[in-house]
Amino acid sequence: MNELAILDAIQPIHTPWLDALVAAYTSTSDVGQIWILLGIVLAIIPKTRKLGAAVLVAVLIGAIVTSGILKPLIMRPRPCDVNPLVPMIVDRPHGSSFPSGHATAAFAAFGALLFSKGPKPLVIVVGIGAVLMALTRLYCYVHYPTDVLAGTVVGLLAGFAAAKIVEAASRKLQERRSQSHT
Repeated sequence: MNELAILDAIQPIHTPWLDALVAAYTSTSDVGQIWILLGIVLAIIPKTRKLGAAVLVAVLIGAIVTSGILKPLIMRPRPCDVNPLVPMIVDRPHGSSFPSGHATAAFAAFGALLFSKGPKPLVIVVGIGAVLMALTRLYCYVHYPTDVLAGTVVGLLAGFAAAKIVEAASRKLQERRSQSHT
């Protein structure tokens, strides 16, 4: 089955209330703002400061890889440009389709929390939010399934890298603090 056929198979489930809900939710990550806000809130709270830093670093890494490297390199047309007859429920995005920046940011935040061993309820909620964000991109006809899959992989890798970077930076900071007290 080709990817446009998969997207076309999703189209019959559209309803006005679901369109409004999906359009509102997907727009919260047009520039990753929901995941950036999550990182900022976690970074403000002393107990979750490292988790917040990991989320912010992960979203940044994901954006650099996705929007700075892969999208300009691959330049895949979006499904809504290939089949412009499908009614749009969001503004037609510009730029390359592959990989999905929304999926990348969502799974970067999830991956950062997962690989940093964040509180299980938070990891689960953000994981569900990431899956739903990725699905909105298919529902909106702005990404192919492989765009979303690639964004998921890039996001998880960014989350893993960010968890390692923040942990290493935290250890280094602890070492410096203990050395300055001796």
